[in-house]
Amino acid sequence: MSASIVVGLDGSEASGRAADSAADAARRHELRLVLACVVPWSPYAFTNADENERRSIEKERESRAAQELVLDPVVARLSTIGDLQVEGVVRHGHPAETLVALAREHDAAWITVGRIGQSRVRTLLFGSTPSSLIQLSPVPVLVVP
Repeated sequence: MSASIVVGLDGSEASGRAADSAADAARRHELRLVLACVVPWSPYAFTNADENERRSIEKERESRAAQELVLDPVVARLSTIGDLQVEGVVRHGHPAETLVALAREHDAAWITVGRIGQSRVRTLLFGSTPSSLIQLSPVPVLVVP
């Protein structure tokens, strides 16, 4: 039996609506809510020792910012009633791949994300996190407008 719902947050209004939708479902199905902010990060950069040190510092700074600006406000808002078990997680990596890994790690029933308006050209060139999730995820993906 599944134990949680994983929600991808990026600070957008759509991801806030995704968190609200997932919170309602978590209450109905008595599941934990895992709110995840994935900071895009590639380990495949060609750098020297000085750049590696700066990358490490930058990675830590981005993690703190994601925690404080994106996760903490949503965790606080959804935890106020006290009827929901909420956990916030910051990870670095490819957003869709990282959300899939978190879904496996937390025995998720499904993954919920918001649909953000991207330009058609950007979506054609790079794809979107929701469309990548649909291809990669072993569990259902709910995309909230």
